[in-house]
Amino acid sequence: MSFSRCFVLAALVASGASGVVLRADESFRITPIVRDNQVLVSFDVADVYTQAVRDAIASGLTTTITYELQLRTVAWVDRTIVSAIVSSSDHYDNLTRKHTLSRVVNGRVEETLVTDEERIAKTWLTSWTRLPLCDTSRLDPARDYYVRISARTRPFAESLLGLTKSITGQAKFTFIP
Repeated sequence: MSFSRCFVLAALVASGASGVVLRADESFRITPIVRDNQVLVSFDVADVYTQAVRDAIASGLTTTITYELQLRTVAWVDRTIVSAIVSSSDHYDNLTRKHTLSRVVNGRVEETLVTDEERIAKTWLTSWTRLPLCDTSRLDPARDYYVRISARTRPFAESLLGLTKSITGQAKFTFIP
């Protein structure tokens, strides 16, 4: 094989192994709020609840959507102030037809719920409200910041290699104490 063919093959493998990143500004609603000396983040991403996710849930597989949140400063080189990893899981029992839902924030189970309504399960997986991200003592006054969120689903249904799509969105705000 010639050098150029090896290079092209290596580039194709590397690009395929990195996964697919989708920008979802229209369907990814992120609302950062500064209240009671905390930065709170609410978000909703409807695009993550695909037919593949619905099928995985209906089959009884535990389905998890993991969100990586980053609070960053806007600068020549953006600096990460704080990051958090949160996830929502759904385990559907085919016999009882009930969804067992759980939410994990930075490795700690924060909340659980059992329901028989798919609408509630979908909302549980795709929406978070007033998630505390950090104290405002870590922020500089009158500075621009943004919250960036990436969402991934498990089980990986989009690829034979186990890769998944990542949906990313961000929202900017200015901290004024």
